[in-house]
Amino acid sequence: MSTAFERWRAATLGPFEVRIFAAIWIATLVSTFGSLIQGVGASWLMISIAPSADMVALVQTSITLPIMLLSLVAGAISDTWDRRRLMLIAQAIMLVVSATLALVAWRGHITPWTLLAFTFVLGCGAAFYGPAWQSSVGEQVPRDLVPSAVALNSLGFNIARTVGPAIGGAIVAGFGPQAAFFINAVSYVGLIAVLSAWRHPPRERALPPESLGVAMLAGVRYARLSPILVAIFVRATIFGLMASAVWALMPLIARDLVKGGAIIYGVLLGAFGTGAMVGALTVSHLRQRLSNEWLVTAASIVFGLASIAAALSPWLATTMLALVGAGAAWVMSLSTFNASVQVSSPRWVVGRTVAIYQMVTFGGLALGSWMWGEVAHALSLRTSLIASGVGLLASVILGRWMRVPQAENLDLESMRKGTPALAPQIDIVPQSGPVVINIAYQVAVEDRVAFAAAMQELRRVRKRDGARGWTLLHDMDHPETWIERYHSPTWLAHLRRRLRLTRADQAIEERVRRLHRGDSPPLVHRYLERPPSSMSGLDKSEAELLGERAARTDPLFPGNATPPDRRTRG
Repeated sequence: MSTAFERWRAATLGPFEVRIFAAIWIATLVSTFGSLIQGVGASWLMISIAPSADMVALVQTSITLPIMLLSLVAGAISDTWDRRRLMLIAQAIMLVVSATLALVAWRGHITPWTLLAFTFVLGCGAAFYGPAWQSSVGEQVPRDLVPSAVALNSLGFNIARTVGPAIGGAIVAGFGPQAAFFINAVSYVGLIAVLSAWRHPPRERALPPESLGVAMLAGVRYARLSPILVAIFVRATIFGLMASAVWALMPLIARDLVKGGAIIYGVLLGAFGTGAMVGALTVSHLRQRLSNEWLVTAASIVFGLASIAAALSPWLATTMLALVGAGAAWVMSLSTFNASVQVSSPRWVVGRTVAIYQMVTFGGLALGSWMWGEVAHALSLRTSLIASGVGLLASVILGRWMRVPQAENLDLESMRKGTPALAPQIDIVPQSGPVVINIAYQVAVEDRVAFAAAMQELRRVRKRDGARGWTLLHDMDHPETWIERYHSPTWLAHLRRRLRLTRADQAIEERVRRLHRGDSPPLVHRYLERPPSSMSGLDKSEAELLGERAARTDPLFPGNATPPDRRTRG
């Protein structure tokens, strides 16, 4: 028994041995308490000023919709900027907005749409904070502890959810929603202090950061061309869409099905949080014994049955029991999705892939909150909950085509990290381009089918990392010769793409190269596209200036020691 306990402790609590992770975890726990208390205040205030089901559901939508709209921007900023600073700015914005909301509510100027506007802005702050916080886990703990750290972050959220809503219900019942908003504002102070004191090493950059637009497109392209991430995103979207009914309609479950008030609403949220805490404490242990697909399938079934049970139960005790199961299923599913995204993404793009995960998951929550609220308004609350539960049960069929993968053992370190690119022998600057790559392979006629299949997978990797215009050419006069051709818009983009090839991708390149015949490796040619008209006005002084600029740009031209006047001018 002692050995089993030690294994559980190492699998679950290992990240707490890292001091900065423990400090951020505790401060985040306090902040989460405040956010949940604020959420109880906002939902119950909406019931008192606009009691219809669709308006109550819009409170949840106003919080989650900004995450869907802004997460990709936030993820790109977190990958190209300082994550700690972005987290600080987001927390400061949320502090100011919460304090202003408390003041407006205290003075009695709140309206349904004013309340939704404030919760929307708070959601914007959460949208910018989330990707930076989640992707910074890899900077706080070693890679092998990332899944456990993600589960512990879920545990912290759900510890707060277990007690926070009940406290929030008591505060709202005793002092009004404005007190809940004020407590939320105060709760941000500790996290701001911890983040201000965090002195992590500056991120090493071999190349200048991408612009915001380029970074966003690169993140979307990487996610779209990664089958692992596509499977995770689809399953997370469906889960969020179907599971959102319980979240969005919880105040109405408390008022209409259980016949309670604000305190009962807090108790129901506490039951959900208790189950979520149990799920967070066991998911790392279960992940060592079950596949990710089995965990998500089981969680979908349990949550679907819990939603149906909550719809049919007229008693508080059975509703609470159903919500305990739903909470455990919620954390097991979402922490599995989240950890899978993080371990399936290299560090250069992890903020953006986490942001896309947040965007699709919370997009499903936002759309589902609105959709199930409309169903409840048009038909009935029970119909809405039963329909969402049946949808979750049916969603497990997706596992036949889109399994949640096991990606923990992927080696996503750059294969060429620390290996400088061969210096070009013509005068170029970072913005020179397009840069065209031709790779010549010699392939035996009997290996053509295997070569084509291997090149199809290599094509996906090249395009995922930023290659454009990829084509495969077959020499009509020399049947054993095949040419792989693609380009990058600039020399700087070529260097970025080159550094993105991971060690896990190396197996794909090796599979292609094993089919190459000959004693020497495939012949690689690099070309700079230059229309003749672009050279007509280039005099000697301009060419020398280009060469001097290239020679001075050390990170982009490593090992570039050839004097400009000895190079071939093109």
